[in-house]
Amino acid sequence: MLYTHATIITVDSNRRIIEDGAIRVQNDLIADIGKTAALKTKYPDDEEYDLTGRIVIPGLISTHMHTAQTLLRGAADDLELVSWLCERIWVLQGNFTAEDGYAAARLSIGEMLKSGTTCFLESMFADRYGFDGLARAVEESGIRGCLGKIVMDIARYAKDDAWAMHPGLVEDRETSLLGTLKMWEKWNGKANDRIRVWFGARTPGGVSDTLYREMTSLSREKGIPITMHCAEVRADRDFFASVSHTPMSYCDSVGLLSPSTVLVHMVHLDDDDIKRLAGSGTHVAHCPTSNAKLASGICRVPDLQQAGINIGLGTDGAPCNNTCDLLQEMKLAGIIHKSLSYDPTAVPAESVLEMATINGARALGLEDRIGSLEVGKKADFVAIDTRRIHLQPWFNPVSAVVYTATGRDVDIVVVDGKMLVRSGELLTMDEQEIVQEAQKRSQEVVARAGLNDRVKARWPVE
Repeated sequence: MLYTHATIITVDSNRRIIEDGAIRVQNDLIADIGKTAALKTKYPDDEEYDLTGRIVIPGLISTHMHTAQTLLRGAADDLELVSWLCERIWVLQGNFTAEDGYAAARLSIGEMLKSGTTCFLESMFADRYGFDGLARAVEESGIRGCLGKIVMDIARYAKDDAWAMHPGLVEDRETSLLGTLKMWEKWNGKANDRIRVWFGARTPGGVSDTLYREMTSLSREKGIPITMHCAEVRADRDFFASVSHTPMSYCDSVGLLSPSTVLVHMVHLDDDDIKRLAGSGTHVAHCPTSNAKLASGICRVPDLQQAGINIGLGTDGAPCNNTCDLLQEMKLAGIIHKSLSYDPTAVPAESVLEMATINGARALGLEDRIGSLEVGKKADFVAIDTRRIHLQPWFNPVSAVVYTATGRDVDIVVVDGKMLVRSGELLTMDEQEIVQEAQKRSQEVVARAGLNDRVKARWPVE
């Protein structure tokens, strides 16, 4: 297939932008890329798909996502993190079934695909939600997924026993660590290597030092990457201080700092933390909307960039973002640091697009396969339709993508050489059936949790 007449932002090593460009796809790979006229002459017999008026970018990569939480969109608004967890999210998810987990995964994946995300990192899918269902949803949909299975052995947040997890979510070493190994053996590399299985460690305070060390040892031995929330709120900083550490000195002490680790949020770091992090090759997932909505603070992204730390971008879960649209996340990532620093050049549009593509691929250990549009890489790309009133005019295609486009402007999505979205519609999933199932199951979860009165409208409803 020859995709023609697009403006192509390659994000290759030269950061080339090709006007009136074309991409040739063979099987699951990019076979050629260049000017449309040249490729049409070179491959006169290829079927052509005209992308006039579209900007083509590498498939977006979300480095932090909670697929199960999408079933709870809007059920925990206007709360800070600990209350959000203890009073709403843990209570609701503690009443999930495996069927709920599968429905939530399909809802998440459908939304991600329609808004241009072609690869995601699930942070920590619990045993209760049915990991097999998540993997099956990835396999069926055609998306690329790095799937973190929760690792934990302490059922609280940070250091306060009053911040206890719902009993329905509690796991021990057997179900979490050894359960992850079982899922890794079953699913890793499946679906033409679109599925990778990760350790999804709970934040410090939810995992003992002993279990962290066992997990990091297994990570090195078997090549299983790790993702973990860290230094998200001030309570995390208090936990580290209670054990005579800073966030990064603690992570270093249990073996978590590594090029195979993605640490999420990383809001409350000091200068020494940043130096230690930079020297380790550890990656960071930045989630500005979640951090802002939960009033957690904002990651020191310009300082991390200056230190040479690789930063990806994530939406986090729908209850703390209310969308899985990484294009919307990109806009906030490109704006909020300008406001905080009084510097309009902080985190420019080009840097944001790198976070959402090649930096994300690097964080996932997949930079030789995805993250840029180059010959020999996987054919994962997205076309954004600029023939719309709110996208005209545009001059710099990168700025148009980062500051103007949203997921609703996505026209086609190709993953592994297969078109999964065409004209904004899902091709491998039944959207109406997914929506109906999600509505039904979300209401049932809220009812089982006894939270109907706490999630309804706060203004009078007649």
